Amino acid sequence: MPRIETEQTPDGACAVLRGDWSAALLAQAETWELMQSQLQQAKHLQAWDLRQMQRMDHTAAQLLWNAWNHQWPAKLLSLAEQSAMLKRVARFTVVAPRPKRLTLYAVLSRWGSGLFNIAGHLKGAVQLVGQLWLDLVRLLKAPAKAPWRDISGHLYRVGATALPITALVGFLIGVVLAYLMSRQLRQFGAEAFIVNILGIALIRELGPVLAAILIAGRSGSAITAQIGVMRVTEELDAMRVMGISKGFRLVMPRALAMLIAMPLLAVWTTAAALLGGMLATDLSMGLSPAYFVIALPKAVQVANLWLAIVKSAVFGLMIALIGCHYGLRVLPNTQSLGEGTTASVVTSITMVILVDALFAVLFKGVGL
Repeated sequence: MPRIETEQTPDGACAVLRGDWSAALLAQAETWELMQSQLQQAKHLQAWDLRQMQRMDHTAAQLLWNAWNHQWPAKLLSLAEQSAMLKRVARFTVVAPRPKRLTLYAVLSRWGSGLFNIAGHLKGAVQLVGQLWLDLVRLLKAPAKAPWRDISGHLYRVGATALPITALVGFLIGVVLAYLMSRQLRQFGAEAFIVNILGIALIRELGPVLAAILIAGRSGSAITAQIGVMRVTEELDAMRVMGISKGFRLVMPRALAMLIAMPLLAVWTTAAALLGGMLATDLSMGLSPAYFVIALPKAVQVANLWLAIVKSAVFGLMIALIGCHYGLRVLPNTQSLGEGTTASVVTSITMVILVDALFAVLFKGVGL
């Protein structure tokens, strides 16, 4: 049974270790708790005698080394093989670094690094927008040399392939809103006003925002991943060597495709949501689809639709530029590719919500 005894010597108190210090015995719960308690009481002693131990393996050596706080005691009496084992344990023990105290310099340095990072993103965004304007001028001067095939391809991938998912989500949102509103309006006998609420909510706000969020997660991430993979495979470097403009061949086609597709997708999503709301209203409140179709133009002015289209175009252009911005900043490694794609989606969705709030404040009197 392993144990620690304290003996008085002419040089002071000395911890004498006796018994079998092996992993088989130390693994027992009672023995382990006893050893931890005795080591805690004896760790302040400067003299240790290991010569009376019947057996010591690497587990016991590691236990002693940890109890000594990874430092040799002032006086250590041990056999040759015990000393060799302890030195081997001390050599290969990895000591976790102590956490650094948070100083004023560290705080200021962290804030400064964050500000420089934000400034870098702002600089890149301004350069990207400026280059897009120059590329559009170049397109107007020489339309025959424009990458029309790239634009049409991106328009198909961004717009046509997103029609099923946007219609499905829009339809379900319309159904949910209609059922929730019908229960509240029925309490006040105001069932007819559900057309007004659904029309304003879906046409002006939920339709464009819902489509933009879906496209940001679906196509915005794809844009970042495509350009990021080109960075990893050194295709961007090859384009620079051949004198091909990245803005004209990569950024502008995606921005124009998103600018054209987003208003159409917003109208499509809004129509699907209104269809779902109309069907749910008919089932839950007994309002016929004919009444819904007749009352909708009277409840919602056309200005709301134009505002939604303009807002969706801004959303699309913004999602494309954010996706291209993070794609061009990807480093040639897979970790940076994943981080850039995640940052692109999060930033796009956040900016969509912020810009939508800005539109709501600036045009609060339009269409009402």
